[in-house]
Amino acid sequence: MIATMQNLFTAILLTSQCLTINSFTILPGKDSSGWGSTSKLMMASTVTTSKSTAIDYDVVKVDLENNRNYPIYIGDSFDDKQAGEMLRKHVKGKDVLLITNDLISPLHLEKYVSILENSNENDVEERKGITVHTLVLPDGEEQKNIEVLQLILNKALEEALDRKCTFIALGGGVIGDMVGFASAIYQRGVNFIQIPTSVMAMVDSSVGGKTGVNHPLGKNMVGAFHQPQCVFIDIHNLSTLPDRELYSGISEIIKYGLIRDGPFFLWQEQNMNKLVQRDSDAFKYAIKRSCENKASVVKDDEKEAGLRATLNLGHTFGHAIENGSGYGTLLHGEAVSIGIAMASTMSLKLNWIDQTLHDRTIKILIDAKLPISLSKDSPMNRELFLKLMSVDKKVSNGKLFLVLLKGDLGGCLITDQFEQQALVETVDQYVAEI
Repeated sequence: MIATMQNLFTAILLTSQCLTINSFTILPGKDSSGWGSTSKLMMASTVTTSKSTAIDYDVVKVDLENNRNYPIYIGDSFDDKQAGEMLRKHVKGKDVLLITNDLISPLHLEKYVSILENSNENDVEERKGITVHTLVLPDGEEQKNIEVLQLILNKALEEALDRKCTFIALGGGVIGDMVGFASAIYQRGVNFIQIPTSVMAMVDSSVGGKTGVNHPLGKNMVGAFHQPQCVFIDIHNLSTLPDRELYSGISEIIKYGLIRDGPFFLWQEQNMNKLVQRDSDAFKYAIKRSCENKASVVKDDEKEAGLRATLNLGHTFGHAIENGSGYGTLLHGEAVSIGIAMASTMSLKLNWIDQTLHDRTIKILIDAKLPISLSKDSPMNRELFLKLMSVDKKVSNGKLFLVLLKGDLGGCLITDQFEQQALVETVDQYVAEI
């Protein structure tokens, strides 16, 4: 098996303390300022602050070619009138298909149906009289498959929705990914809006247009790039999120600090206790900063030709863990957390980072109440790990590319040029613990 894998991994070496692909460069963060600091990495993302008579909110703009820009609205406890005005201006046509799951439905569905249907004098004529159709899907990562996706398409066809309709995803990453994919393929593409209700979705999966479903042989292997009209983030929705889901999403926040935004990582070290305690101001800042990072990357590399792949720190290990353990056994962010720990361990074995950065990485994951090792009953072993990693989306032309840390805090690279033994030793170290 090892010999086979050695033949699998060859080619491009990216060896500097930054990543350079197609002229896009990630430099390690040098600014040591804390709250409110803005890294130079953010400059590709246009950020404005808007005010309303209801509440103040932030807008992070995702800049894309061909006038496909869209806003990410970030606020806390929008009132219904304000939320309705903001959402309805991004609805295309008279029909909305609002899709959620059976956990979110009793908490938020009725509210958003009312918000969308109740037009007011500020709406233009074509946005008055919106009809909202609803669909409630079963919750869980294990439901993110083609069979459940078919339920969305069936509902749209049963309601005779035309190409001017708008799909709306109300929920976490699973709902967002599936609704986005359904909107990409229904009648060859209709508009959609993201209303994320989990940390994971707010800081990562709802932004950037990556949509899809899982396949029994690999996670997110069936999908499309399809950008939303807007992302509407009401931080108040996190108040109903279970602790485990909350902590899971923080893994994606940590990722941004490690791979591109050193000052943000320093802020996280100083404020992680506020995040796990659900401090709304801390979360608003963390979500905005994460969205700024994501928007900047998506602007430069929408279709993941190179730079965007660095957002997958820990994901190749994590996806293997999710698949091998059975979808739903671990939350996505929990698997990614273990994957980040493994990527850091492998980077240390390669002498690409020092012991201090590795220790800080492990500590912040622990502080975020995230797992850093496999459970004692995990079915993972070396052969299964390497097999599942070999069918990851980051395999290109038979070569596995990994996102690894390199150099100072905020520096990383994506490469297939690493010592095979370091990978095997890392896998062996983690499966030995079980």
